[in-house]
Amino acid sequence: MAPVTIPASLPFVRSVNGLPGGAQWLARLPALIEDVRERWALRLGQPFGGGSCSWAAEAWLPDGEPAVIKVGWPHPEAEGEAAALRLWDGRGAVRVHRYDAGRHALLLERCVPGGGLGEADALTPEERLLTGAGVLAELWRAAATVDSGFDRLADVTAGWAVLVEERMTRHRPPFDPGLVALGVRLLRELPRTAAREVVVHGDFNPGNVLAATRRPWLAIDPKPMTGDPAYDPWPLLEQIDHPFAHPAPGRVLARRFALVGDALGEDTARLAAWAVARRVETALWLTEHGRPGDCVGVMREARTLADLAGL
Repeated sequence: MAPVTIPASLPFVRSVNGLPGGAQWLARLPALIEDVRERWALRLGQPFGGGSCSWAAEAWLPDGEPAVIKVGWPHPEAEGEAAALRLWDGRGAVRVHRYDAGRHALLLERCVPGGGLGEADALTPEERLLTGAGVLAELWRAAATVDSGFDRLADVTAGWAVLVEERMTRHRPPFDPGLVALGVRLLRELPRTAAREVVVHGDFNPGNVLAATRRPWLAIDPKPMTGDPAYDPWPLLEQIDHPFAHPAPGRVLARRFALVGDALGEDTARLAAWAVARRVETALWLTEHGRPGDCVGVMREARTLADLAGL
């Protein structure tokens, strides 16, 4: 087989290259891939274009079964991916064929045909939302023990709250301070007031729900944590048909929160409250990373969501 090369045009190359130690890891990446390919006796195909922190490509097992090989930049959010996928064991998510923790390499079930839920134009937005909710409900049914090793959502969002406060003080953006304070409070309080805890997917956007053969739709690329299930639906709600692009986004979102909340047995106001918390955190992240042009719109969205949540 030809040696593995990493095209500089892949999005993850640009993002990892700017991280401390990223250039050195990218230099080692072809050898890591070759080692894994040889160890698992794989035939490799074309790399996938998406992703910001990992190289992934088509692969075939020795018996010809299609798979996906993924070699990731070592970072905390990726640590629990293999454990969560094994916990779910194919129920709502792709299966793990192999895992090499030292090389941060996964060999995964390939979703065929593989298009994302956000691109399923044959389905209405409401049908896509209900489809995604069905996958989430299946993931949440998996039981995790106290020693499962996943980060606790409460700890993660408490850290975000501190960062929001620090960034607000340091950058002094022109945001409503009361709305920022509300977001901070929700980041701290929502995890502590959850009626139940599950293993959340952590990044349940429509691009991480793919059309498959074994089941109609399967989740990929989790960033798992243990905590409030109401945390999970916001990326799905936000990115299906882009509700804020509608002339009356508040009305559109109210209907969709109610639809998803009813399908999942979750309180609509709580789903909206988590959306407020996450939008405020996003606005201050964008501020920190030099994207002030995006921030004001994100805070307007947070205000709309707070009104929906009755906050």
